[in-house]
Amino acid sequence: MSDFKTLKCFPALFLLLLLSLAHTATAQTGDTISALRLSQDVRFLASDSLKGRKPGTPEMEVVAGYIRDQFHKAGLQLLLDRGYQQMEIVTDIEPGDKNLFHWDTASEIFRKSFIPLSFSSNGILSSGIVFAGYGFDINTDSLKWNDYYGLDVNGKWVMVLRGDPELDNPDSRFIAYSDVRSKVLTAKDHHAAGLLIITPPGFEKEDKLINLATENNDVTGGILCINITRELANRMLRPSGITIDSLERQMVRLKKPAGFTTGIKLTASVDLIRKKASTVNVVALLKGSDPALNDECIVVGAHYDHLGMGGPGSGSRTPDTLAVHNGADDNASGTAMVLELARVMGKSVQKPRRSILFVTFTGEEMGLIGSKYFIDHPPVNLKKITAMFNFDMVGRFDPSKNAISVSGTRTSAEADSILVLSEEGLSFKVTHSPDGYGPSDHASFYSSDIPVFYFTTGVHTDYHTPADDADKLDIQSEQKIGRWVLDLIHRVDLMPHQLTFRESGKKESSGRGGRKLKMTLGIMPDFAGTEKKGLRIDGVTKEGPADKGGLHKGDIITGINGLPVGNIYEYMSRLQKLKQGMTISVEIIRNEKEQVLLVQL
Repeated sequence: MSDFKTLKCFPALFLLLLLSLAHTATAQTGDTISALRLSQDVRFLASDSLKGRKPGTPEMEVVAGYIRDQFHKAGLQLLLDRGYQQMEIVTDIEPGDKNLFHWDTASEIFRKSFIPLSFSSNGILSSGIVFAGYGFDINTDSLKWNDYYGLDVNGKWVMVLRGDPELDNPDSRFIAYSDVRSKVLTAKDHHAAGLLIITPPGFEKEDKLINLATENNDVTGGILCINITRELANRMLRPSGITIDSLERQMVRLKKPAGFTTGIKLTASVDLIRKKASTVNVVALLKGSDPALNDECIVVGAHYDHLGMGGPGSGSRTPDTLAVHNGADDNASGTAMVLELARVMGKSVQKPRRSILFVTFTGEEMGLIGSKYFIDHPPVNLKKITAMFNFDMVGRFDPSKNAISVSGTRTSAEADSILVLSEEGLSFKVTHSPDGYGPSDHASFYSSDIPVFYFTTGVHTDYHTPADDADKLDIQSEQKIGRWVLDLIHRVDLMPHQLTFRESGKKESSGRGGRKLKMTLGIMPDFAGTEKKGLRIDGVTKEGPADKGGLHKGDIITGINGLPVGNIYEYMSRLQKLKQGMTISVEIIRNEKEQVLLVQL
């Protein structure tokens, strides 16, 4: 007992003892990470026959079955529904047969001159059309532009242009307001019932319609939203002698709105069918050997989905190419790592003291859908998870760097020290990144105050293209990483207590499409759109505005300053109009009860 007290006083000495114990534990496994098995797993997972592992497809079911079988053969306990954690996702959007567009005496052809936007609501609207410039209503100290001034759009169609009057300025003040979702919200705020969006020549010379790309949730804009060609818009405006080209040039030159009532009556309907399918996380448990500690667990995970055949809206960096996106590095490499760790630890004579929960997540490419569902429906007590190890793209060492990156190194008080000791004698470098938030499944765990370790060898030119194939992976290097990580997991398992969580970095994204929000509440929003009443908070940054204002994880934001918030897109648009130092009202639902909180930015 006295020796243990001494060790508690000297953390470095205690960790050196763990170093020795960890090497002993590894040596007693009787097996270690196999390059052959890693290669076999990757080649299966990244084979053409699996068509890119898109969630909701029969091929994805085959992959899930393969993973479950490997977990079972490793001696793991299959949890939940025989190892499956099932959920439903939107996999496709198809047009129905009621997409109509009739104005004056003309009826337009679907997909030739008009197409609904993927987030349009369904319905029919017969009303007049009002042209409202770029669809802005901006009133800040540095920028004022109101396309709706003096216009009555209540219950009507509003026609607006894509983009803004400063398309050539990469630092334009309009950028934060120029995405289509923001324009939909502004039209809704002015009580418009439908939006017609047009691509002006300054935005794109070719007069083509926006692709009806699948959005991976069923969050709609709340009004009818239709994209029409310039050619159609010019025909509709011909009696007035105005063209879209001339309107754009006028607003760009004068930097002033150019709204007017067109006198045109339009009857149009939108009919979109959002197809849904089931998909699964695969979950299995290696029960810990220490009765005093085996209710705690270490999560070892990776996402096993990819982009399918690619195409517009898939996330492919070659969206015009329909081909199998095998995703060998992203993320067959990480999935293979999890499978191999499960085999080695499952067959080891000496079992870990804590339980090890192995999970392969679905829907990561769709917005961390699988890992967020896991956190919302945990098969174990989240407070008993001491750490989450996440592997995403660990198969392509850059020879010039010969390094692997580990993120989340400051999400626990002990992580950096454990890592430094584990790196002694390695043939490759390990770079430490403190932040817990990042573009992979560990972010869902970090938002729930769980220490994380995120392993990646980095992005390359084949990322999210059909060229990410198995023969380009460096399996020997992945084997070295696996052996090191096996030792690292043992070190964490040998800790006498759970890792001490620390907040390290933000718990929210800076905005979609790389757009930075000029103002934040200090929350991690529910990007998957699983909540239908508003925007659910999945994490709150300590000492941030939301935390100080009394917002909690799990609260559902339904309004800001009296204006409704229905989803992540509307939340971001509302934030664009806020200023530092403001005190705002935030309407929430907490435990099924409505509340209003004041938050100072």
